[in-house]
Amino acid sequence: QVQLSESGGGVVQAGGSLRLSCVASGRTFSTTAMGWFRQRPGKDREFVAGITPSSRTTVYADSVKGRFTISRDNAENTGYLYMNSLTPEDTAVYFCAQRSNIGITRRDWEYDYWGQGTQVTVSS
Repeated sequence: QVQLSESGGGVVQAGGSLRLSCVASGRTFSTTAMGWFRQRPGKDREFVAGITPSSRTTVYADSVKGRFTISRDNAENTGYLYMNSLTPEDTAVYFCAQRSNIGITRRDWEYDYWGQGTQVTVSS
């Protein structure tokens, strides 16, 4: 059974940066795609970024492209989301998710394992 645990959320001023981490249990992390999603207040959960097992391919939502960077360290079973130039619109609960295969998808129902989420609040 895979368990995911996010950390790194907090309160930051607009224009600031945060790094989120996602530690995965189990032996499948290095062979499967992972993604980051967020749920803003009053909104549905939305795709933020995804990365293939080899890190060769990354995909971003248009709203974060150029500001956020997804990466992973398979040796440490850890994924990261580096967030720069944060705005109040980035305020959300951020979730990491892991698939059971190698492809990236923006569809949350195609991810099999989820973390509990970490709150990011950007003040203006």
